[in-house]
Amino acid sequence: MEARLNLTASPVAAKSMKYFASASRVLVKESTLPKATQDLVLLRASQINGCGYCTDAHSKDLAHAGESATRINLVAAWRESTVFTDAERAALELTEQGTRIADAAGGVTDEVWANAAKHYDEEQLAALVCIIALINASNRMGVITRMAGGDYQPGQFA
Repeated sequence: MEARLNLTASPVAAKSMKYFASASRVLVKESTLPKATQDLVLLRASQINGCGYCTDAHSKDLAHAGESATRINLVAAWRESTVFTDAERAALELTEQGTRIADAAGGVTDEVWANAAKHYDEEQLAALVCIIALINASNRMGVITRMAGGDYQPGQFA
């Protein structure tokens, strides 16, 4: 599969993507939300949205960070697995409802929000909301332009 468009070759798109990357770095460096939770959220949204590039990147980043193959492979079936904490489950549920806004009448339910709020403080919830929004936008860019997965190397954008 060949990408429809090279976003990095467009001055406007490349500049815009730098802001996305900067926002992501702020969340990673300044948030107390566990990095593993952030990465699980990034992977789950990417799976839901069918973004091959982002699914490839985030699964490899998780492996590179030391996550087990079992946890990485079970992200797509987190409800039917025993390898995630209650806090991670709450973040994954928030991710799913936040990603599937068009599919869920009313968006994120009060129950899902309250469950996330049991596990995360306001700053961590703010980080979760930002991460979910950013990855959904990034996934859409990848899907629209048909960015293929498979070639990503952990740390290539460091």
